[in-house]
Amino acid sequence: MAKLAEIFKTFGQEYMQLFPNLPREHRKVIKAIQACRSGELGVAIYQCQNSGEFHTVNRSCGNRHCPLCQYQKSQIWLEKQKAHQLPGPYFMITFTVPEELRMFIRSHQELGYSALFKASSQALKILAKDQKFIGTDQPEFTGVLHTWGRQLIFHPHIHYIVPGGGLSSDKSGWLPSSPGFYVPVKALSRIFKAKLKKEMEKAKLLDSIDPLVWKVALNVNSLAIGESKASLTYGKFQESCRF
Repeated sequence: MAKLAEIFKTFGQEYMQLFPNLPREHRKVIKAIQACRSGELGVAIYQCQNSGEFHTVNRSCGNRHCPLCQYQKSQIWLEKQKAHQLPGPYFMITFTVPEELRMFIRSHQELGYSALFKASSQALKILAKDQKFIGTDQPEFTGVLHTWGRQLIFHPHIHYIVPGGGLSSDKSGWLPSSPGFYVPVKALSRIFKAKLKKEMEKAKLLDSIDPLVWKVALNVNSLAIGESKASLTYGKFQESCRF
């Protein structure tokens, strides 16, 4: 967890100089994590009731992007989600966008992230409703937005933690998916791309995107993971949205 702070302390200033147009919020996050528990933000002093000994602790930054500050919150979230697990198989379904679209999303983050959630969730709902696959108009899933890859390169993608099935229309029964198959990823990819393009068109920003982007298949991956614990642990999140 301290690795990100070490990276920012070592290279943060150079990075901000290299990219002078870096969004103000990004600079704020880097500086907060650099200062976290360094003593720069002050100290908290505690006294043991038994021995009277004083203990000093460097203050945390409290930023929602800081791994150190958010660790406890993420553990609380994880335990809460585990309590809501449904019996049966789970899937992790991941939606990504091509490199040519990432820089556009980075410069239009509020619109871009919202469009990613809307397009991907609509694609899941459309195929889950199809009688050939599950036949439910009430699927349940949790979407988790990751904005960076493991190499700390901007790479927005959404992981969905998906129970294998959904409620019947009258909510009286559970309609299961196949244990190792939820819905076809090629169809998901096509619908995801069409919905995403429509969102850009609605925002009147379609002309700002290279038309060749829409000729490239948007990568969608579906992985059968058994119980949901594995995906929940991986998916502890910074930003999320429930549907």
